[in-house]
Amino acid sequence: MSQSAKTRVLTGITTTGTPHLGNYIGAIKPAIEASQDPNVQSFYFLADYHALIKCPDPKRVQESRLEIAATWLALGLDTDNAIFYRQSDIHEIPELMWMLSCVCAKGLMNRAHAYKAAVAENEEAENQDADKGITMGLFGYPVLMAADILMFNANKVPVGRDQIQHIEMARDIAGRFNHLYKGQHFALPDAVVDDKVPLLNGLDGRKMSKSYDNTIPLFVAEKKLQKLVRKIKTNSLEPGEPKDPDSCTLFQIYSAFATSAESASLRDQYAAGIGWGDAKNQVFDYLNAQLSAPRERYNELMADPAHIEAVLQKGAERAREEATQTMDRLRAAVGLGRFV
Repeated sequence: MSQSAKTRVLTGITTTGTPHLGNYIGAIKPAIEASQDPNVQSFYFLADYHALIKCPDPKRVQESRLEIAATWLALGLDTDNAIFYRQSDIHEIPELMWMLSCVCAKGLMNRAHAYKAAVAENEEAENQDADKGITMGLFGYPVLMAADILMFNANKVPVGRDQIQHIEMARDIAGRFNHLYKGQHFALPDAVVDDKVPLLNGLDGRKMSKSYDNTIPLFVAEKKLQKLVRKIKTNSLEPGEPKDPDSCTLFQIYSAFATSAESASLRDQYAAGIGWGDAKNQVFDYLNAQLSAPRERYNELMADPAHIEAVLQKGAERAREEATQTMDRLRAAVGLGRFV
């Protein structure tokens, strides 16, 4: 199958944190499986320009880029089939963002959820300036996201429900550009939301998120992993009392990694009144067994950043080969082509 006939799928990973179990189940695992599909041309990128919007800590951004790249490689991302790159290595993306900004209505950006939420916070705080503390990066980042997607004419963009609006905005911007410059310059992307992928809860029972400081890092050391599993919030039911697995964070995390038969076995133990200590030991042992081999590979990669850099540069070369051709066509379309 030729590359042009393949379905194009694009996923970006914002480089502001350390990958945790929730990231793996919700995004990394399904993406890596897709990277091995010969009928799909996958684009996976470290969204480090996006990171600057909400993380003014250069050290954190740099560390996160390395950690995320090492995580994806350790877990088996197929970089021969998928194109894996850093956003900041594709210099054509901010150029495309400017072109798209020039056709994007400000009113469309006014309706972006993140911007509206920031304005609402200022109004609740009774700030005279409703835009206090809001940067142009926050205001315009849906256009940057559109540039990420449209640069490679992605057909499908896997996202959470909170990101569907941004894909709709990318479609609006692409349609406006196609209309103004009289051509099918961009494919209109579709959001892909997989409701079957569970959203894992964290140590305190809320959604696992670095914002809540309740995460379990994916490749934390074995002893630290055991300590974190033991911290998972449970109720006060004693050993021998039946327990509800469907309302239990501990069971939810186990089930996200285990087979159906393994989950059913633990469910039976909940009904029989397993003690929380025993349940936590089982969950730790299972997670540790699942993660030990990729953890070892991750640590090797983290100790060899030159190898990671080489992989990303190879991916950037493949991405820029296409991005360069795309921008040549777009410059000509908007009147910025060369004279000869």
